[in-house]
Amino acid sequence: MARILIADDEANIREVVREYCEINGYEADEASDGYEALQMVRQTHYDCVILDVMMPRMDGFASCREIKRIANVPIIILSARQEEYDKLFGFELGVDDYVVKPFSPKELMARIKVVLERNRTVSDKDVMKFGGLEIDILGRVVTVDGEKAPLTPKEIDLLIYFASHPRIALSRQKLLSEVWNYDYFGDDRTVDTHVKMLRHNLGKYRNCIITVRGMGYKFEA
Repeated sequence: MARILIADDEANIREVVREYCEINGYEADEASDGYEALQMVRQTHYDCVILDVMMPRMDGFASCREIKRIANVPIIILSARQEEYDKLFGFELGVDDYVVKPFSPKELMARIKVVLERNRTVSDKDVMKFGGLEIDILGRVVTVDGEKAPLTPKEIDLLIYFASHPRIALSRQKLLSEVWNYDYFGDDRTVDTHVKMLRHNLGKYRNCIITVRGMGYKFEA
């Protein structure tokens, strides 16, 4: 049974999320701030951590940074802040998903399910090579001319999907469905945000991801 940590300074939000987690068969613990969440991660193994951004003592971003230093655990951010800068900052820290408040508890459960399944899934492929761009599927490592690229887990998922479907125009909704693995309830700009970050981290291979005007993207290498 997966164990989820819910960190939010609003008790009613923690209670709702915990109830939905338990309904979906997960064990759930609660933390009232980022520092408490960090200490709990030090003492207990969690399969997923949900962090609110605006919390006392230690905010969600700071807590995320410290948690990533001590545990390889998926993190989902909850935040009322929906500016692109905040989302980009979160993804740069390595968060697996970013949920804007107010949110649907059912949507959050779907996101948790995807994160848990992705971390349990092992691909049957080995390594894909495109010149100096190498994608180690099993190891989930991407290298550019021998140097490890600083990709987040979701960026790796997105790149693997692109590389597995070369020269095929993929719509944003298709990418949301296949990479995020659920019916996305928000807008599809999350794809554009991830593609922007992925291109940046691929360096000179950024042009492998081509924009298809009015539709989405395709991968050519």
